[in-house]
Amino acid sequence: MNALVVCPECGHEWVPAESGTDSGVAAERVVKDSVGNVLRDGDTVVVVKALKVKGSPSGIKAGTKVRNIRLVDGVDGHDIDCKIDGFGAMQLKSSVVKKG
Repeated sequence: MNALVVCPECGHEWVPAESGTDSGVAAERVVKDSVGNVLRDGDTVVVVKALKVKGSPSGIKAGTKVRNIRLVDGVDGHDIDCKIDGFGAMQLKSSVVKKG
């Protein structure tokens, strides 16, 4: 049985029997931005759509640059940990940024 499993968010395909590795090292998780570029720790990204921030009247505007991101296993798809000038530390979803 050679059925492939496909992730609905990123499009990654794999065979369920191959999910474990023989070396005992966990497989690296691939995080992609809104246009499909692979993100890594330390990358600089640009916010692609305006985001509302609780407690802030203006929010984060589209085009805001975020430097030195860190990839994390966050809650509800928030997989980027970063600091944004004027807002401080927060988590973002990779679907609202693009590598830049």
